[in-house]
Order: sequence, then structure tokens, then C-alpha cells
Amino acid sequence: MNSIEKLLADLGVASGTSVYLANAILIVGIAAVSLLAYYVTKKIVLRIAGHYIRRNRFKWDDYILKRKVFQRLCHIVPAVIIYSFSYSFPGYHGLIAQGVAVYLTIVAIVVLDALLNALNDIYTTYEVSKVRPIKGYIQVFKIFMFIIGGILVVSSLIGQSPLILLSGIGALSAVMLLIFKDSLLGLVAGVQLTSNDMVRVGDWIEMPKYGADGDVIDISLNTVKVQNWDKTITTIPSYALISDSFKNWRGMQHAGGRRIKRSLCIDMNSVGFCTPDMIERFERIQYLGEYIREKKADIELYNREREIDRTMPVNGRAMTNIGVFRAYIDRYLERHPRIHQGMTRLVRQLDPGANGLPLEIYAFTDTTAWSEYEGIQSDIFDHLLAVAPEFGLVVFQNPSGHDMRSMLKPEADREKIALRGY
Repeated sequence: MNSIEKLLADLGVASGTSVYLANAILIVGIAAVSLLAYYVTKKIVLRIAGHYIRRNRFKWDDYILKRKVFQRLCHIVPAVIIYSFSYSFPGYHGLIAQGVAVYLTIVAIVVLDALLNALNDIYTTYEVSKVRPIKGYIQVFKIFMFIIGGILVVSSLIGQSPLILLSGIGALSAVMLLIFKDSLLGLVAGVQLTSNDMVRVGDWIEMPKYGADGDVIDISLNTVKVQNWDKTITTIPSYALISDSFKNWRGMQHAGGRRIKRSLCIDMNSVGFCTPDMIERFERIQYLGEYIREKKADIELYNREREIDRTMPVNGRAMTNIGVFRAYIDRYLERHPRIHQGMTRLVRQLDPGANGLPLEIYAFTDTTAWSEYEGIQSDIFDHLLAVAPEFGLVVFQNPSGHDMRSMLKPEADREKIALRGY
């Protein structure tokens, strides 16, 4: 400062003006040096470091570079330069030092924030992150970090000890609990979800209350994001997964088979005993030949031993077309290449109702892929709907417009004939 003032005095500048002009020149010089140092650090040093980081065999430092941790550290350089030159302004040294302290505190918070984001990115590269996500814990740590950083900034500005401000926070605890209610509930929910392994990233969950039906793509402190099958995203509060019920399909995916549970409704008017011609025809069906022969011999032996009069169909035992159809479905599923044979497989009748007699197929496919599962299920029922008439059975459906036209057509034809005079 003295050198600049002496130089200005030698140039003929008045002594009163030279002081202000020297201060202005020094401030501009410090700003120029700070900006130059920042530019050199960011554009040259950081570029060299980034080139080395991208070319080495480690991957964790790439995430640190991606989150711009080093770029934010560059802000420390101008702060150090400004603090070093603060002694040139004896009357303002304390104020400049205070401002630099506040600036460095903010830079430290920003750097830690970026570093925590990089830490979460590194952690998500490991498979354990799907089972034990840490994003919620990092967000909680960030909240405390920002609170402490804010206290340090305010204490630096007012020139008071941070402990004084911390002691005052106790009186505001009720307000703090109200402000961070969702975060606290989310933290508790996150701990329970993780410790009980209730949901993971990648799980297929179904929660009709919130319109969620799809894969979990993110678990954070306050929310769980679900990408539905129509590619929309549903955001669910974390604590809702604890307080409300939801369905997790992870067990089905790990089991390797997805359940088919669908009924085929049979018109009960088409159910009846098998005639000898029907039995002879059923015996030629590939899947039923052995079953028909064994069943026929068993029934004949049963009726003969008990001397049952078979002139009446209601006496003794006899095969029914729906019973043979059930046996056919069971053997068809047993030989189906896409049905999981290690899981439950059965064909059963449900209670008869207004829509006929439900014949339920309960089996598991050998895949959990949605498109393949739907294709396998459709192929099975396509086949069963087509072969049901071969057993003398009629699949039930409510009368359609076509059925009504078919019923009314003979009457319409008779009316036309009467009008023509025939």
C-alpha cells in the first residue's frame, strides 16, 4: 500500500486522492490475481487432474469428478489470496477475515454436499445398494450439515460463539420437529424398510391406494419412486409403506415361476355322462388313451363286484364329459413345455354360479417375464376353448346381439313368407 501511494505521489497525485486511488488499485489488483488464480486452477490444473482421473483404472474417482467436487474446491484459492492480502487493509482486516470465514464455510458445505452425492453414486455401483440403500441416511446427514453450517455462518456474521446459538435451538425444538416431521417419519420408515428388507430398488410392488404398479427406481429419505408399466412415475411417501399395505412381487421373481389362476366357465346344460361312442373317441386322444383305459377298467370292476344295474345311468359309477375334460387339461399342462413342473399344478371346479360351472386352472409358468407369461397363458386358453366342444361341452357366455338375431331370424322368415301369401 505504501509503495503504491509513493508511486502515485511521484506521479503528482495529491496526497488525499492517492490514498483512495491506492486502495482502489490494490482492490482491483487483488481481484485480478484471485480471478487469474481461480482460472488457472480450474482450467489448467483441474483439466490435467481430470485427464489423469479418467485414464486410471479406478472408477470411484470418476464419480467424484462427475459430481464436481474438485471444481468446487477451486473456490478456496481466491479466498486464501484475499485473506493473505487482508493485512494491507489494517482497518478492515477483521471484517475481511470474517467475510472469508463465512465464504469458506459455505464452500465447505457445498464441497461436502457434492462429496456425499459422489459417495452415494459409488455405493449404488455395488449390488448391496439395492438391499441396503443409504440415500436416506445421506439426506439426513445433509440436513444436520446444513443446519450446523448455517449456525456457523450466522455466528461468524454476528461475532458470537456458535454454542450460544446452539443453546437457543433447544427452545425451538418443537418448531424444528414440526418443520422436519416428514423427514423424521421418512428416516424411521427407511430404517424399518431396510432392516426388515421390505422393499429394494428394482422390486415390483403394487399399491392400489397410490396408483402404483411397477418397479421401484429410487428410495430416498421422504419418498419412494415407482415407475409404472405405462412409464408414468408414482411418488409414495416412505412412511406410507410402513403404515399401509402393499404387494411385493419379489418372491415370485425369485421363485422363477408366475402363477396362472384363471377359470373357464362351462354351460352346465352341456354336462352329462359319456356314451360308449364318446369313450371310444376319447380313447384315441393322445393325452387320454391310457387314462381312459385305466378308468374304464376300474369302473367296470367296481360295478361288477357290486352287481350294479347299469341299465339306469344313475346307478353305479360312470365317466362324465367334464371329468374327462378335467383329466385332459391336467395331462395337457403336465406335458406343456412352458409350465413349471416343480410348482403346484391343479385343475378344479369352483362353485356353480350364474355364469355356469367355473373350471379353474392353477399352475405356474417357467418364466416371470410379463410378455412371455401373458403369451403362455393365452396359448393355453386358446387351446382349451377350441377343444372343449370335442368333449361335448359348451363354454358359457351371456347372449350377444348375434345370438338374439339368430333366435329371431326363423320368426322373421315366417313373417316374410306370410306377407308374400305363401
